[in-house]
Amino acid sequence: MKMRDGFFWGGATAANQFEGGWNQGGKGPSTSDMMTGGTHTTPRRITPVLEEGTYYPSHEAVDFYGHYKEDIAMMAEMGFKMFRMSINWSRIYPSGYDQEPNEEGLKFYDDVFAELKKHNIEPLVTISHYETPFGLTEKYNGWASRDVIDHFLRYCETIFNRYKNQVKYWLTFNEINCLTMPLGAYMAAGILFDGKTELTDGVDSPQTRFQALHHQFVASAKAVKLGHSINPDFQIGCMIAFMTTYPNTCNPNDIILAQKKDQISNMICGDVQVRGAYPGFAKRFFEEQGIKLELHQEDERTLKEGTVDFYSFSYYMSIVESADPAVEKVGGNLLGGVKNPYLEASDWGWQIDPQGLRYTLNHLYDRYQIPLMVVENGLGAVDVVEEDGSINDDYRINYLRDHIVQMKEAVADGVDLIAYTMWGCIDLVSASTGEMKKRYGFIHVNKDNDGNGDLSRTPKKSFYWYKGVIASNGEQL
Repeated sequence: MKMRDGFFWGGATAANQFEGGWNQGGKGPSTSDMMTGGTHTTPRRITPVLEEGTYYPSHEAVDFYGHYKEDIAMMAEMGFKMFRMSINWSRIYPSGYDQEPNEEGLKFYDDVFAELKKHNIEPLVTISHYETPFGLTEKYNGWASRDVIDHFLRYCETIFNRYKNQVKYWLTFNEINCLTMPLGAYMAAGILFDGKTELTDGVDSPQTRFQALHHQFVASAKAVKLGHSINPDFQIGCMIAFMTTYPNTCNPNDIILAQKKDQISNMICGDVQVRGAYPGFAKRFFEEQGIKLELHQEDERTLKEGTVDFYSFSYYMSIVESADPAVEKVGGNLLGGVKNPYLEASDWGWQIDPQGLRYTLNHLYDRYQIPLMVVENGLGAVDVVEEDGSINDDYRINYLRDHIVQMKEAVADGVDLIAYTMWGCIDLVSASTGEMKKRYGFIHVNKDNDGNGDLSRTPKKSFYWYKGVIASNGEQL
């Protein structure tokens, strides 16, 4: 099965992990700028006040801010049709609640989009990707407050008008379903719970998280409607961190548990943003969790009128659920689960499941019947630079090849798939750990976990492999 003509092959990044220039060009601090480095075993910390002598990985990241022309040229050499990137909200509105935008920040993205156009690369822009202005955390505790909706819409109106002729494809919130999990409160919504300094310190309030999620649903729906009024050609999508979930056994208890995990982790968000209403199972879940959402009278209509044009998602792995508390557990992207004996795992313990991508694509398309994009998929691994400077990342090629094969199977199954932007096309800072050691890219960046390195860019073996994939529209794997 061939991919459709005009299929969008490309790569994906996020400003907080990639852009750098955190205090340049009038930019204010974002939530990610207040997060220290970490490791696989040492959690990142959140510091409400910057600590002297402490390393903050997003401050420089890999400096796309200073290397964007070089980076886009390398994407073009691979043949990219699409580049997924995010606009750093605090580069446009430094505190988040400013009344006027920062012109220097707007001009930077003018230049980036012009460079992409020069190379015939379509931008896919995430409006909010773990980059809430920290000023909104300080003033409102982030998305815990409904007041943030209006500030977000001012930001949206600014960028929709400014870039209405440069950008067609937009995503409102990255991995919006992160707020269904404790880890997502700060990263996805800028919420600080009392005493919380580490992303994994166990402090949580489901009431606050799901109220913040509702605020983001309303904001997303209003942004979709606003965007379509500014340019009817805009295509505006949702973005979900898809948690593909299998039952551990055919025990009905395992089946029901896996179904519930899928419903809460994935389908609440997809249903609200695609179908325009909370699904039936949400009512029981909220009641059992003691969650009482504060809804405004017009919210129901807003959600119904602001449904998305396409559905995008990240897919790295699958997880397994068991009702037996004694079974062996493993880690994963935002959410861990039970060890799957049929799968291998990455260096970071994420279970590698290419066929799960085919399953997921079918699962989603059967439910929603709108175009799909895979906007994150990749392998975080330790790369070795050989004496001659080469990087032979066959493990990355194998991972991506196997997933692309399963994407093609899903297309043969009848799924309307329009784009594939693998994650971290150029090495960047890991969101979960703050490391550089965990590399995803086709392009190596000379920088280590402590921030040392000259940031020089070097193609890996996978760079040339992906170039062939794109040139053949997925036939040459």
